[in-house]
Amino acid sequence: MIWIIPPHASSLAPHQSTWRAEAMTIATPYLLYLGAATDEIGLKTARGLAVFRPEACIGEFRHDQCPHSLGLPRMSFAEAARAGARTMVIGIVNAGGVLDPLIVEDSIAAMQAGLDVASGLHQRLKDEPRLREVAAATGRVLHDVREPSPGLVVGTGDPRPGNRLLTVGTDCSTGKMYTSLAIHAGLKRRGIASDFRATGQTGILVAGAGVPLDAVVADFLSGAIEQLAPARFDDGWDVIEGQGSLFHPSFAGVSTGLLHGAQPAALVMCHDPARKVMRGMAHRAPPGIGECIEANLATARLTSPNVRMIGIALNTSSLDEAAAHSLCARTADQFGLPCVDPHRMGVDPLLDVLLHRQQACPAAAE
Repeated sequence: MIWIIPPHASSLAPHQSTWRAEAMTIATPYLLYLGAATDEIGLKTARGLAVFRPEACIGEFRHDQCPHSLGLPRMSFAEAARAGARTMVIGIVNAGGVLDPLIVEDSIAAMQAGLDVASGLHQRLKDEPRLREVAAATGRVLHDVREPSPGLVVGTGDPRPGNRLLTVGTDCSTGKMYTSLAIHAGLKRRGIASDFRATGQTGILVAGAGVPLDAVVADFLSGAIEQLAPARFDDGWDVIEGQGSLFHPSFAGVSTGLLHGAQPAALVMCHDPARKVMRGMAHRAPPGIGECIEANLATARLTSPNVRMIGIALNTSSLDEAAAHSLCARTADQFGLPCVDPHRMGVDPLLDVLLHRQQACPAAAE
């Protein structure tokens, strides 16, 4: 019921559907649920909200077993409700996206304290009988973010006008959402029209709109992205959040559909240099950046023959400042592309290349 693809109506080409989904109505402020999570990468939903929607986040709930904090006030469910929180957002991503027994018990306690519950996990809140029963008894609302809208269509691959940038990665959880949001914000600061197009649960919660791509039936993946980022006729950009990796055995299908549906004019490669094995894999090493650049460009060219890789975004959180700048400089020299950590260094070098290409080749958007 939540999913939202609200493009600029005036940008739709005459042959395209004006299909819409309903707007998301999750009440704020949020209490961010960290539970007993010990995997820092698994906190990406909570961290994304804390970074990009800080005004909507009133506190965090975590058990003593959780060694991580987002720097928000630690609150019980009752304390959060008294402080004005309206919704507990399950801010963790676990293996398989399941509602484990602790999450279920905590969600029940949160509703009994007066909070709605929102989740981006694969297992739906509404599929758990105990949660439905407590929600009905307390008058609370369950929000399942990974709920694709009705009305999705099969992609056509037909050329459509507009400037679109897609972030891609060597692995899952390499900073594609963060980089997309940083580029979107950077374009806006330069006075350039930009829309962030969310494709995952965290991005949707941040933006209040999007399509949960990994919950879409495979035949409709590219069509969902064509609807998410339809033709536009201004000089602005749709910045599309990437998902997965072409080299991840579990999620390459989603990445492929996204590349085809996005018809991107530009790609940005996201990479975590500290990653020794791919996310969720026991022994599979991530691909090299060069190999991944080549594969993503080749795949994207099916629907966007003139696509370009305009830069590399590294997650250097495991490095000190000097080492981070040194690695970005070496990577830039190696691949002949600007390379930054968007969190530490901003995205201006990426924007300089992106906008220079647009000005030099205005016909590329037609």
